[in-house]
Amino acid sequence: MHAYLNTSPALVLNADYRPLSYFPLSLWAWQDAVKAVFLNRVFIVSQYDHIIRSPSSEFKLPSVIALKKYISLDRRPAFTRFNVFLRDSFCCQYCNNRFDVENLTFDHVIPRSRGGCTAWNNVVTACNICNLKKGNSLPSECSMSPRNVPIHPSTGQLQTLGRLFPPQYLHESWRDYLYWDTELDSEKNIGSDKGLLKPL
Repeated sequence: MHAYLNTSPALVLNADYRPLSYFPLSLWAWQDAVKAVFLNRVFIVSQYDHIIRSPSSEFKLPSVIALKKYISLDRRPAFTRFNVFLRDSFCCQYCNNRFDVENLTFDHVIPRSRGGCTAWNNVVTACNICNLKKGNSLPSECSMSPRNVPIHPSTGQLQTLGRLFPPQYLHESWRDYLYWDTELDSEKNIGSDKGLLKPL
């Protein structure tokens, strides 16, 4: 298999030609993109120069595809650890420092042992040090209140926040469909992007 195949994902747009997700960026592996093309689920918007061949045909790999059926993004986002981190911009809500995901956890503002629930309005992003320091205390007991009041964000709010975190690599053909003020680095290898979305 040619090495470029592993570095040729397709940017996936909704039927309105906006990305399904900004962070992680909505990308499909080339195999999933090609399958969606053959199943007539997507339009090919742009292509790589790379050509793949089958016994009966050959064509260029898609670099940008758009879904034929619109997927509504109005529904409330799922309550997940990642979405909590994104809502809080990957910043500890106690010391206000930004950390890599592996150095973050989430904290119950009102600890579960004190009657707190695991929900959007009671969970905030915390670094490991602050999480241990706060322990099972109430904010008033340890003088540690979250910087921002935890809220249940909308999908639109998370999309807007996601635009603040452009990936390290953006292919030139994706430029017109993204809204980051960043230079496109065509030299970097996209490698194994942990944020790939699976096709529907």
